[in-house]
Amino acid sequence: MPDYSVKVTNVSKIFQAGDTQVRAVDGVSFALKKGEFDAIVGPSGSGKSTLMNMLGTIDRPTKGEIYIDGIATSEMKGDMLAEFRNRQLGFVFQAFNLINGLDAEKNVELPLMVIGVPSEERKRRADALLTQLGLGHRLHLTPNKLSGGEQQRVAIARALVNNPSLLLADEPTGNLDTKSGDEVVRLFRKICNERKVTVVMITHNPDITRTCDRVIYIKDGKMEKEEVVK
Repeated sequence: MPDYSVKVTNVSKIFQAGDTQVRAVDGVSFALKKGEFDAIVGPSGSGKSTLMNMLGTIDRPTKGEIYIDGIATSEMKGDMLAEFRNRQLGFVFQAFNLINGLDAEKNVELPLMVIGVPSEERKRRADALLTQLGLGHRLHLTPNKLSGGEQQRVAIARALVNNPSLLLADEPTGNLDTKSGDEVVRLFRKICNERKVTVVMITHNPDITRTCDRVIYIKDGKMEKEEVVK
């Protein structure tokens, strides 16, 4: 197995805006170890969301390569890429992105339905994860009956239910109060330590970056600096 969960090698993303080329990401390189809790930080328009989309294989680099668990993501297409994304990657968003008509249990089951896991096994895995995250008594409540912190824990359970190696979180505490946000950050740290999942998070919160292992600072599409915190 490779030593690194993620390797980003001289990656650029260029968009065409009329006659102008916009370098949203410009020659970025870094490597993240397995089980790290890492952050990507930068001002609005710096390119961090574009970089996150490429890490999540939602977008492709114009130049360079991204390796996840030693696999060159640019070499995968179509069904192969979709299967890799479903099995290896988990996503957590600021807005939770839960389905309001489904209870917590069914929301967590959704990724397993996509890959054809039988209903009994889906239920077992969803219930076990939600119980581990302190929501065993909230399994059958819909999102509108859960607090913001509880909704984000459901979203994290959904992201973990396929046992991914890499979890990508885009401003996951942005819609939460301080206490709930701190709980989510502690949960990410626990996930890294116990499951050896690499967590990469976009954040503007300096209090969060101080709890991370590594912080990648992006400005004007370039990597301004890399700080190893622990």
